[in-house]
Formats: sequence, C-alpha cells, structure tokens
Amino acid sequence: MGCVQCKDKEATKLTDERDGSLTQSSGYRYGTDPTPQHYPSFGVTSIPNYNNFHATGGQGLTVFGGVNSSSHTGTLRTRGGTGVTLFVALYDYEARTEDDLSFQKGEKFQILNSSEGDWWEARSLTTGETGYIPSNYVAPVDSIQAEEWYFGKLGRKDAERQLLSFGNPRGTFLIRESETTKGAYSLSIRDWDDMKGDHVKHYKIRKLDSGGYYITTRAQFETLQQLVQHYSERAAGLCCRLVVPCHKGMPRLTDLSVKTKDVWEIPRESLQLIKRLGNGQFGEVWMGTWNGNTKVAIKTLKPGTMSPESFLEEAQIMKKLKHDKLVQLYAVVSEEPIYIVTEYMNKGSLLDFLKDGEGRALKLPNLVDMAAQTATASVAILTHRSGKERGIRLSVPFGERKCWAMLDIVEHCNMALYTTAVLV
Repeated sequence: MGCVQCKDKEATKLTDERDGSLTQSSGYRYGTDPTPQHYPSFGVTSIPNYNNFHATGGQGLTVFGGVNSSSHTGTLRTRGGTGVTLFVALYDYEARTEDDLSFQKGEKFQILNSSEGDWWEARSLTTGETGYIPSNYVAPVDSIQAEEWYFGKLGRKDAERQLLSFGNPRGTFLIRESETTKGAYSLSIRDWDDMKGDHVKHYKIRKLDSGGYYITTRAQFETLQQLVQHYSERAAGLCCRLVVPCHKGMPRLTDLSVKTKDVWEIPRESLQLIKRLGNGQFGEVWMGTWNGNTKVAIKTLKPGTMSPESFLEEAQIMKKLKHDKLVQLYAVVSEEPIYIVTEYMNKGSLLDFLKDGEGRALKLPNLVDMAAQTATASVAILTHRSGKERGIRLSVPFGERKCWAMLDIVEHCNMALYTTAVLV
C-alpha cells in the first residue's frame, strides 16, 4: 500500500493518545506511493525472511515435534502458539554454563525446543552449535519485535522516562502497544520547545481493517516499518521527524541458567564473595560472582537467625514472584551459614543516595514517581502473600542512567533478608 493520497475531505489531524490533537498544515498532501530507496537508513532495515530455511547437506534438520526442515518449511509452537521457524538475537549474550550458547546481536537461530519457558533450546545458524538461550534475548526474524524501535508492552510513563534520559536528542522515538486501544500502537517522540523544554509527545497508530497502519488517514502504510521510514524523512504533521530509536537496556533474566529455573539450591563452592557491601543485625551483604562469570548479590545470614526449614518456605514464595518492580531471587544455599543469591545492584544505598548523594538534587516529580513505583511493588507483594515478601525493586530515573532500587521489608523483626536499599 505504502503512503497514499486520500480524499481531500478526510480528517487531517494527528491524534495524540491522551493530550488532544495536533493539526497538520492546511493544504499539505503526500505524494505517490514511496519506495524504500526514498528513505534514509538509520538502522531501520528489513530483516531477511529466513522462515523458508532449508538445511544444507544430505540430512534435514529436525526441530522438536518431528518436523524435518529439508522437506518442509518447518513450524514450531512458541509461547504465543504461533508457528515460527527462525529467531534473531537482539542482544549479545555470554554463556554462563556449559549448557548455554554464547551469541552476538543479529545471529540467527532455529529453535529446537521452547518448552522450558524462559530458556529455549536452539541451534545457531552461524556456528552450528546447540544449546540454551534466554527467550527474551531473541525475536522472530522479520517481525516488529526484532526492530530497534519496538518496545512492546511499555507504559506511557515508562516510555517518557526512557526517552527523557540524558543524551537522547530531540526526535528520539519508540513504538509501543497502546494502553488504551487494543490492537493499536503508540508512537512516542522526545520533543523540545521554549515553553515546555524537553517533553514527550504521544501519537496513536491505528490499524486498518485491511491490515495497514496510519496516524492520519491521509497517510496509510502496509507495515509499521514503512510508517517509521516515512516519518524519519519528514515530520509531516508530527512534532518533529523521527531521528533515532530510543536505546534499549539489556533485558532482565529471571534465572541464573536453565538449570536453576526449577532446582535453585546451588553449591556454596559456585559462589565467590568479592566485596562486602554492608552488614547488620541479621547478616552481611556481598557483591560476588556465580560460576566465576555472573555478578550477583549474596546475602549471608548469621547462624541461628532462622531455621533452614523456615527459610526455604519463605524462599519458595520469593522465587515465584516475577515482577519488574521486584528484585529477583536467583538461588539459595540452605545449609548454615545460609546464602541468598539475588540480582546485583551496583549504585549503593538508596537511603544514602537520597540523603547525601546525587539524589539530593532530584525534584518533587522525580521523588513522587519513585514513591509511586514503590507502591506498585507493594501491591504486587500484597497480591501474592499479604506483604510478607521482602524484596522490592523500583525504577529510579536519574540523569543518563536508569536506576533500580531494592527495598527489603522487615516483618516483626523476624526476617530472612538483611534490610537494605540499593540502586542498579
């Protein structure tokens, strides 16, 4: 379809998701259907469709379910139930165990087994090696999930937080699922003017019954990629043209490896205590490593603090909690002295940050935002177990960094975790 010129009667306003509408300059018209060579290339490129992959050589490659790719295009059922053959790496990954695969961004994989939840068995088309990869590090080849600018289920406030990070120029953008309209998307763009300074504009991307997309009905596109390419060349009624996709941080892993997904009691010898970060009534907090290659936080409990049975009961519940505002429990050593292995937060104490550090310069809106995220984490905890869980992680926007805070909650002075608050 491309960008098409519609009837003069059609509406010319661009719809902002919540902030009203912005009107195009009167009399503006788009030209004929654009072709790809008319657009600038700043990383928005089409990924080749490898879903018609056929193995080379005499023997076909059999994926799980018994599909032989030498005689069939091969489909496999992923978490969403959609038949997809090949995936592409969105980030670099360094293997943590002998069962994992190391890979580079852009590497292609044939998924052999997706039944392990967050870890998929895959074969690299680059090296031919087979192993497990984290599922949130890859996306289907030639899909919008594989695009640099697609952020999926990202909330409006989180989008503004990321776009307003230090170093992003005017025109930094991302596309996310709409929070208000099912099946639609939102285009969020960093803008600047004399009155508001740096701020973010949001535009609704609607879907046509025929399958196309549009912001204004006068400019319609077959794909989101075409829409992005078009508005990267001209503002065409937007606040500014699209300049560069917003930077994506590394995705969070909920387990140390596929082996610790269900069996998370690990040998004490696999942990190395490197630097003590703090100590208190119930134990110490250390920065350390697991298997010599993965940085973690290790909380050691003083003998007699609680029985191993009570600790394991508490840890069972904590391990099940998976929320982006909750710090993730990775593994435990249940024999005394008890070790608790969690995500590592490397920016120090939240309390010190707010009282004596750079956080003293934060304005009221930032502080209110931090409090709101703490409340979000508290709701998640109450939903699971009436406030008995201790690990809370919250997002803290500050300068050029996206920080995270972890808060441990004391309950009747009988706690499994050392009270601390730290930033990532």
